[in-house]
Amino acid sequence: MIPSRIKEMPGPQSMKLHARRQEAVPIGPYHVAPLYVKSARGAIITDVDGNQIIDFAAGIGMQNIGHCHPRVVKAIQEQTAASIHSCFHVMPYEGYIELAEKLNQIVPGNWKKKTMFVNSGAEAVENAVKIARKATGRSGVLSFERGFHGRTLMSLSLTSKVKPYKAGFGPFAPDTYRLPYPDYYRAPAQMTPEEVDREILRQIEELFIKEVLPESVAAIILEPVQGEGGFIMPSSRFVQGIRQLCDQYGIAMIADEIQTGFGRTGKLFAMEHYGVAADIITMSKSIAAGMPLSAVTGRTDWMDAPETGQLGGTFAGSPVSCAAALAVLEVLEEEKLTDRARMIGMRMVEALSGLQDQYQMIGDVRGLGAMVAIELVEDRAAKKPAPEAASRIVKKCWENGLLVLSAGMYSNVIRFLPPLVISDSLLEEGLQLLEKSISEVAGISG
Repeated sequence: MIPSRIKEMPGPQSMKLHARRQEAVPIGPYHVAPLYVKSARGAIITDVDGNQIIDFAAGIGMQNIGHCHPRVVKAIQEQTAASIHSCFHVMPYEGYIELAEKLNQIVPGNWKKKTMFVNSGAEAVENAVKIARKATGRSGVLSFERGFHGRTLMSLSLTSKVKPYKAGFGPFAPDTYRLPYPDYYRAPAQMTPEEVDREILRQIEELFIKEVLPESVAAIILEPVQGEGGFIMPSSRFVQGIRQLCDQYGIAMIADEIQTGFGRTGKLFAMEHYGVAADIITMSKSIAAGMPLSAVTGRTDWMDAPETGQLGGTFAGSPVSCAAALAVLEVLEEEKLTDRARMIGMRMVEALSGLQDQYQMIGDVRGLGAMVAIELVEDRAAKKPAPEAASRIVKKCWENGLLVLSAGMYSNVIRFLPPLVISDSLLEEGLQLLEKSISEVAGISG
């Protein structure tokens, strides 16, 4: 049964705003649901019609500590009362330095580190590539299929999926190369995970013979768990293999932790699951609980390679965003949210595996911590993607009061990123709404 707080989806006020949006805003900026936010707290979003929606999207993994956490709101209010922005590159301030110090301490890697700040995940990736190129004196950058690294020129060049991200926006940045990334669910049936890893690492070595000399490659960038790609996780063996290649050839290993960072996977950073550290890590999304901020943390000698004035931005590392991020780090530690992420993930995988037993359309259930997904297929044996079913379930979910997201190269994956502060009762209610939505779509399909 739909909870009593759900009235009409979308309601009249959302419909009015949607009509205005269509007149005033280009169609390019996409939205999942035509529901317009009035307020948000914890894991609940209230729309302008009073509907309360359980949030399993968290702003695409941006609200790990929940919407409007009191500690973050207080930090923002105090900072805006003192100073909103002076530009760090004109007259610096302590918050930027303090946050850099904390990230240097907690980012994986047993070496001296430095951190710089910009505004978005794409900017972090752009700057990470600039730093790697400057530090190595090389230009080539290798990324992987299904990877998503942003929508600016270099980050979009490294991104894999053509539609909707890249179509019509070329030409892209030169000297970028792309190779397969492990997907054990879709690997040939005769191949073991170890054989998949070994084959891809072999292809990288072959690339160094056929396409680009390793001495010309500045960086290899990877997501420890592919986000837009459908929550695809490699093995520790594969990530360690990439680390070994980087060490062998003097290549910078860049870990894109923009979606995986800050407790989402059950550890502060997803790279901690693999037993190796990257030379450079990019962070954003949940770093500041919704304030625009991203970070690039890396080895001191790499980070100091660019000359004075070669890195930065007018709004980069604003005092308000830094204050929010410092509060986020306190909340993550004090509320033990990495532990909570593991508990949420275990419960979600358990519930989704039960749904997999009931519905043939659920071909795979996978996750790392509270970063969980289901992959939908038309036929389990052939594993033919079912993007239309995924789209219908996403729509049915928000109509029933649950916000979820699709993902995957074939848009047939539904991903779940609930705030880590979600209560057990809300988590269970959200899972019930998901089951209801899948049941309704399966009834239509059947």
